[in-house]
Formats: sequence, C-alpha cells, structure tokens
Amino acid sequence: MTHVFSLFSWILIVLVLDVTSVHAVVVSLSLSVTEGESVTLHTGVMKQQHEDVKWYFNKTRIAQLNGDVSDMCTDVQCNEGTERFRGRLKLDLKTGSLIIININTTDSGEYQLVVNGNSGKIFNVTVQDDPAAHRYQIKGNQGESVTFNPYMRRDINVMRYFFNDILIAEITVNQSQICTNVRCKERFTDRLKLDSETGYLTITNTISTDSGNYTLEIFIRSDERFSITREKTFSLTITSPPPSHLSEGAIAGIVVLVVAAAAAAVVGGVIYYLCHRKKEAAAQNVRLTSLISRRNVRRCWRGRCWRGRWWREYAERIIMR
Repeated sequence: MTHVFSLFSWILIVLVLDVTSVHAVVVSLSLSVTEGESVTLHTGVMKQQHEDVKWYFNKTRIAQLNGDVSDMCTDVQCNEGTERFRGRLKLDLKTGSLIIININTTDSGEYQLVVNGNSGKIFNVTVQDDPAAHRYQIKGNQGESVTFNPYMRRDINVMRYFFNDILIAEITVNQSQICTNVRCKERFTDRLKLDSETGYLTITNTISTDSGNYTLEIFIRSDERFSITREKTFSLTITSPPPSHLSEGAIAGIVVLVVAAAAAAVVGGVIYYLCHRKKEAAAQNVRLTSLISRRNVRRCWRGRCWRGRWWREYAERIIMR
C-alpha cells in the first residue's frame, strides 16, 4: 500500500510539474511597429554558459546562440538558402535577445523563442508601411547654419545623433549633452546647438568637412519585453566657394587699380563740371553784353542815350527767361 501511494504521489507531482510547464510556456505578445524601425525581442533572462537559445520565424530557425560563441548563427548561417533578413539580424551575447534592424513589411509574422529546447515566448509582429521617408538630403553653403529636424513628438525618452558612428548629441529624460567625447570636440569645436524641447540639432558656421551622413537614433519604446528604435539619416552636403587662382598680392593690386580708377573718374568729372560751368558763364556774359548794346541803341533818341543800372538788371531778367 505504501508503494502504491508513493507511486501515485510521483505521478501527481509529474502531472503538476507538467501542467505548470505548459502554463509557463504560454507567453504570447503582439506588437505593431513601423517600417524602417529596429526592434529588439527580449528573452527576459541572462544567458548562462549551458543555455541554448534559438529563434524561429514562422517555424524556420533564423538565429541560435549557446555557450560556444562560435556556434552562433543568424539567418542564412542557420539555414542555407534563407536570406530573408540579409544581414539585418543581431543577437545580444549576454541575453540572447534578437535584434531586427530596419524592419520591413515582409518581416511581419510569428517569432518564437526556444530556450534549452523549451518554448519560451511567442512574438506576433505586425509591420506597418510608413509613407514618410527615413533619409533626408540637406544642402548648404560653407559658413551657413544647417538644422536637422527629427520630425517626431518630443515625448520620446531618448534621442541620439551620430556622425560617422561618433556620438555627437544626446537627449535623455533628465538632460541633454553635446560632444561628450574628444573626437566630437575636435571636429565641431562648439559649433553644435541642441534644442532639448524639439530635438532639433543645428550646426553653425559649417565647413566642407561637415559633409557626410548624420544618423538620428530614436528610442520609441523600451521595456523588459521588447524595444523599438527608429533611425533617420540626414545626408549633408556643404558647398565650398570656388577657389581663386590669383595670389593675394595680385588681388591686392587689382583692388588698388580699381580704387585708383574710381578716384581718377571722380576727379575728371569734377574738372569737366568746373570747365563746363566756366564756359556757360562766359557765353551768358557775351549774350548779356550784346543784348545791353542793342537795347542801348534803341533807347537813344535825339542824341541822348539812357544808360543805367536798371537797364542792365532788366536785360539780365530777359536772358534768364
């Protein structure tokens, strides 16, 4: 009887454990993301050396990680001929979490996590089409200021700007930072302005070496289940003024010649004006004298001629008419 009870107890324990394990694996999550974003599906555990982590997409193995890092595989490495993600998959070596970079609509489906042969989580991912482009072309002239617009609401917790993989600006919940590393400070030298309210990043007094790709990384959501990150790329082109083929001495000589020519033109104009005024005055005096003479002749009567100041003034008024 004792043996029968012990056997019944073991069967009950096995059933309870089996029921518990069945309930433990029923973890299904649904999430909706936008095309172009990066998604991290968290395992929720810290990977140990003996743990074997596998990820499946619609029943097809796409990633694997175990105690031997050399046995890690993603996408086509796990299944020959499977190139759906084309280098867009990454694995977190510490947790085994799956990272999908630049997700697109064809990535919609069921992602299943299997740890040590036991199903762990199922993520039902829906990728929505995003009509807005994630690449922006910006052009400017050297010496001007350019501004990057994140085109996002400011309720985002974390935003980071990178230039050629160099972190140049960051906005977190409590603070904003610019150029926290030496490489950034050497390149931009206090020419970056970050608006912590809007997320706008401005480069002042641009130079030709500022041209390149600037990446904005936006953490839209992050918790123990999954993380969603969006990236935007700004391709900046700064145009330099055309180079001059003249030396500084030649340019200075041209400036001196231009100034001298302008001065000569002014002096010549003044001389011409004065000579013209002198000729006009002489001609007016001749006309006045002639008119006075004719008037004097006409005013002579019986041998008497009237000459006086009033007659000259009268003649001048006639000429001025």
